[in-house]
Amino acid sequence: MTKDERGQQLVYYYIDESGNTGLNLFDVHQPKLYYGVLGCPANLDIVAEPLLSDLRSELGVKRIHAAELGAGRLIPIADRIVSFSRKHDLRFSMLKVTKPDHAIICFYDQVFDSGVNDAVSWHHYFTPLRYVMLFKVASLFDERLRKAAWAARRETNAARCAEALAALCNALIARVDRLVDQRSQELVTGALKWAAANPFDIGYGAGNHDTALQISPNLVGFQQVMQVMAVQSAKKRRTVRKITVDRQTEFNKAQGELASWYENLRSAKHTTDLGPGMPKFDYSMMPDVPPTFIPGDESAGLELVDVTLWIAKRLEEHKDVPTELRKVFITQAKRGLVDEVSLDALDKRWRHLARLPEPKTPMPADIKAYFDDLEAKRKTTIAAIG
Repeated sequence: MTKDERGQQLVYYYIDESGNTGLNLFDVHQPKLYYGVLGCPANLDIVAEPLLSDLRSELGVKRIHAAELGAGRLIPIADRIVSFSRKHDLRFSMLKVTKPDHAIICFYDQVFDSGVNDAVSWHHYFTPLRYVMLFKVASLFDERLRKAAWAARRETNAARCAEALAALCNALIARVDRLVDQRSQELVTGALKWAAANPFDIGYGAGNHDTALQISPNLVGFQQVMQVMAVQSAKKRRTVRKITVDRQTEFNKAQGELASWYENLRSAKHTTDLGPGMPKFDYSMMPDVPPTFIPGDESAGLELVDVTLWIAKRLEEHKDVPTELRKVFITQAKRGLVDEVSLDALDKRWRHLARLPEPKTPMPADIKAYFDDLEAKRKTTIAAIG
């Protein structure tokens, strides 16, 4: 077991991605972005290199790239990867972002934020009611409006963005009668009317290209990557020694900046506390080493995660995966994690809200007065729009 100078056990991570279409969310052939995260207590670029060297020589390639080799050429080497994975405790996690859903989630997070939209009361955004509202708003979107929402979100000209956002909100208002309950119609209409009347206050646009990269599926997925590494390393009480990421020109700089931001939160011992009933995360668990970006053909660890991610993606897409390759995935993934940014994943996580029982006792008078006051302010705000 590898240890640092303080005697703490170490873990090394190797990160690869698949399905990258950059800021284009609507490629029908690649609707999801995938990240593969492979963790190991030893440096795979050292301990796996002898195995990979033999396998490359056997296959007659300079690098083991699963998409180029295909299932047929991977099958003969699968058992040796399985044996190596068991011996060295390799753990694979997969993170996913459903790109068309990302456009809607971005819209909701920006437009229905009670910190900027005066027609949204705080408890409709900073409690689990946020997700009830999100699903209501999502039901109003079709593909055309998803694309309009994402185009406006990427817009770097403030005036054009404001015009596009106002038009989008008005288009959604025209569909609000599709919601089955009057209360939802009232809340959603009020929030959209305020945003349409005050688009500059929403700050919806990207501002510049670098900011647009920060809202890309790649960076949303990389947030998941950082959090998975934090959770896994903290659970095993291991120090993250190195994070190796497959080099690509467009997003590496933004990924590095995100990792640096998380490292700063770690040093501040920051914990998110969005509101009652909302998820919390302790950022003091975050890795305190920056990612290292290197070409995939210069890292044995990146070669291994490339193979497992290719298998995992084929399983996700319900494509044929031979038993030998399934065994590679199962061996590494059985102690890994899976997470997803999508409306379906949020529904599975929060659908229990619809089954909560009605309160058996009246709301205390002081709490009722507080929420009555919030509602009165919300209505006054909307009435002032005209």
